[in-house]
Amino acid sequence: MARFDYWPRYGYDNYSVILPFEDSYDGKKFTSWMQANWAHSLSVSAAYVIVIFAGRKLMESRKPFSLDTPLFVWNAGLAIFSILGFLRVTPEWFWSWRGENDLTYSICVASYTHAVSGFWTQQFVLSKIVELLDTVFIVARKRPLLFLHWYHHISVLVYTWHAYKDHTASGRWFVWMNYGVHAVMYSYYAIRSLKWRAPKWIAMFITVLQISQMIAGITIGISVYRIKASGGECHQTWGNLFLNLAMYFSYFILFCNFFYHAYIKKNNRYAVLDTKKETSSGETKERQEEKKESNGVTTRRRAHKVD
Repeated sequence: MARFDYWPRYGYDNYSVILPFEDSYDGKKFTSWMQANWAHSLSVSAAYVIVIFAGRKLMESRKPFSLDTPLFVWNAGLAIFSILGFLRVTPEWFWSWRGENDLTYSICVASYTHAVSGFWTQQFVLSKIVELLDTVFIVARKRPLLFLHWYHHISVLVYTWHAYKDHTASGRWFVWMNYGVHAVMYSYYAIRSLKWRAPKWIAMFITVLQISQMIAGITIGISVYRIKASGGECHQTWGNLFLNLAMYFSYFILFCNFFYHAYIKKNNRYAVLDTKKETSSGETKERQEEKKESNGVTTRRRAHKVD
């Protein structure tokens, strides 16, 4: 279903600055490769699940690794990548639904797979394999491995590869939103890896961004369904549309559940941390009082001996 004659489109001539590696993008070659190999996303996902759970078993009898510096470098690298990707696809995204175009064009014509935005879409789908390494840090540091974490990784990998092979038009929105959310999320992770405990509202804001992304994904999917069901032309297969709705709806449920348990539910993780901090602070004060009393007794005894 993929095509290369989309018109109108936002070409290289629309960008005032072209980065050295962007003009080397060969959309036809990469699309052909993806059409022949997209199913490897399934085998990679299966291997990923086996490795992470085998790793958890292996780490049961071992002490957790610190990995503070590698974790910072990793998150900072992904943050920079996401920021750059977001900045480079944003001009085409704006153009797709403004001026002579409209929202229907932006979700039904896959012209974003061309030129600069095409290059960053290519990097986006390939980065979903790289991002699997996020879980290595969780396993090696013996942190809780949530179902949401690994399910999200494998489903995004499979969906984006399946979507790219057919040039799913609504992918323009998914790429733009994901780059933007990841730019914020990985920047936060990088700062937090420096042992800075961020205020609760920042973590809540990031989760709200993620939930908003899921709502937008569902809304776009329903819009595409209505266009196709009424006989309109929209560049997205029925199979990929079904995957889109199933994936985003499941994410919406899982992220809302995470938000409730992490921030709202009684004895959530932030409440527990605050309680521990208060307890620790209280114990310190009590200890200080004990020391003062002990020092007072010692002083009185010394004074008594001098007398």
